[in-house]
Amino acid sequence: MIGDYLRLALATGLVLLPGRLVARLLGLRSGSATLACALGALFVAWAVVFTLHGTIWLAAGLLALIGVAALLGRALVGPERRGGARRPLRGHGIVFAAGVVLGLALWQVAGAVTGDGLFHLARVRKLVDLGDLHLRSVDEFKDGGLHPGYAFPLWHGLLALVSKLSGLDPRVVVEHEASLLAPLALLVVWEAGVSVLGSSGGGFAVLAATLGLFCFAPGHGGSYASLALPPTAARQLLVPAFYALFFGFVRSGRRAEFAASGVLFGALSLIHSTYALFALIPLAAYVLLRLGEWRRSAAALAAAALPALAVYLWLRPLIDETHTHNPGAASECDSLLHFASQLVISSHARAGCEALIHHQGHIAVSSLDHYRLAAGVVGRSGAVAVAALVLVPLAGFASRRRWGAFVLGGSVVVLALMLVPILFSHFSDLVSLSQARRAAGFVPFAFAFAGGCMLLARSLLVLPFALAAGIALQALWPGDFAAGLHGGPALVTWFALLGGAAAVALGLLLARRPARERPALGALAAILFVLPVAIHGFAHWSPLAPTDPDALPPALLSALARVPARSVVIASPQVSYEILADDPLYVVASPLAHVAHTTANDPEARIKAVALWLRTGNAAIPRRYGATWAVEQDRLIPLPP
Repeated sequence: MIGDYLRLALATGLVLLPGRLVARLLGLRSGSATLACALGALFVAWAVVFTLHGTIWLAAGLLALIGVAALLGRALVGPERRGGARRPLRGHGIVFAAGVVLGLALWQVAGAVTGDGLFHLARVRKLVDLGDLHLRSVDEFKDGGLHPGYAFPLWHGLLALVSKLSGLDPRVVVEHEASLLAPLALLVVWEAGVSVLGSSGGGFAVLAATLGLFCFAPGHGGSYASLALPPTAARQLLVPAFYALFFGFVRSGRRAEFAASGVLFGALSLIHSTYALFALIPLAAYVLLRLGEWRRSAAALAAAALPALAVYLWLRPLIDETHTHNPGAASECDSLLHFASQLVISSHARAGCEALIHHQGHIAVSSLDHYRLAAGVVGRSGAVAVAALVLVPLAGFASRRRWGAFVLGGSVVVLALMLVPILFSHFSDLVSLSQARRAAGFVPFAFAFAGGCMLLARSLLVLPFALAAGIALQALWPGDFAAGLHGGPALVTWFALLGGAAAVALGLLLARRPARERPALGALAAILFVLPVAIHGFAHWSPLAPTDPDALPPALLSALARVPARSVVIASPQVSYEILADDPLYVVASPLAHVAHTTANDPEARIKAVALWLRTGNAAIPRRYGATWAVEQDRLIPLPP
């Protein structure tokens, strides 16, 4: 463990170092700015590689050149022209050290790479092992098309460089890189809290709430155990870092933070485009409520929107040919019934969908607008989420402060999108139902919780009250993280929406002096509230998936290792999925859940073709897809070209 940890730490530091040097050249010393500049440098390096059809060593060399150029620029440009790098706020070192400790603990819950992790591992492996790289190199199918969600493998490129520089297999990197990213994750969350709430104490309160929501409440390390995967990294690293830079620019007006926020949001759009859209929603509501500073906030919003728009225009052809983006009535009904436990669907729409799915009748498309997210889904993350929803209306007492406007505007708009049927159905049409459900997680829970604790901290009596409330809510609503839905209390979600809307109206109509917060005492109260949640989390501190039940047998793995790179293998979809993660090969078919449903890929036809081949042995099928190897009953068989 120690050797692998140190090698990963050194390689991760080397990959992030050029970004750190560029950030310092711009006069920025935050972890958020380092992340933004590092991803910007990675984008430049990999864009050159894909354009020139180079190798991963070209990407590494270009990163080194960017770092050297930043060092030379820092030597030539004086501090006064860099804007003078600010010293980190007090608490910076404590947060980073806590992240190191958490990272070491996360090593114990890493488990095996399974599920979506195998999809991402396959892409990282191809970037590490293949030469003549281009955007299509990382696909599952040699004759397929790009995945619209990961068309530019930016985060995969970061992991690939860590693997190459550390000398560790990509599987080890995907399993354990979370331990090295944890310090950065804690740092950017704390910085977001400092930027939004304006104090170091506010940062600690936001950090405590975030860990309670995403790390401790689910047990097994929560989503922090999978920080290496692009969706989790986007949500837990890039989104809070973007909030930190956005509000940092709004407060200071520094052009460097403005530029860094735009670069980071462009990276977020490439790594997980729907999360980028979800992150913008509460910020757009904030801009509308803070008209007094509209010049800076609108400029910061534009800095994010422009690169996101550029990414969207580039991806538009791929998105248009995705079946989930333009589903027919039957496909839409299938999605509704699949997620029915998390939705409230009108009886007419449900009956019509069931009839259509079973080919017993037809329904009007208009009836498919009558559904929304179940209110209990919003508070399903446990005690901290429930408390945050209760505290949302309390932000009305600080509606003229930045954090109050962000909490109120963001909460009301996101909750309205989720709970008003006409809004949710059209939102689902825009981003797909599968993704639309996830927007509920972008209610600014941590900021509502932290701000509420700071407002309620009128005396030391808040400390035992916070601990007692944490124990009670953890016992009543520990969270719902399994399949299906029991969720949190729906009444609390409606209270947050209606109470928050009333607080917005009163805040706009009544000009009053905002209530005074007590950041230090509020942070202590937040930590005590989260303490029972943390105890629960550490009581369930074990790998969620210790082994991969579908792992290939050693003999087959050994045989596959001798197959030339870029060869096409035909096998059952699940076996093919495992093959992709273990070797830089292409397959004929892969499970539907892990393939882009595009016209170029046509995954349903591929699965039917493989099923026919397994049943009949028709040699024309592997020949049609260019397969030269086959796996039958765990045996690798060469096929004639």
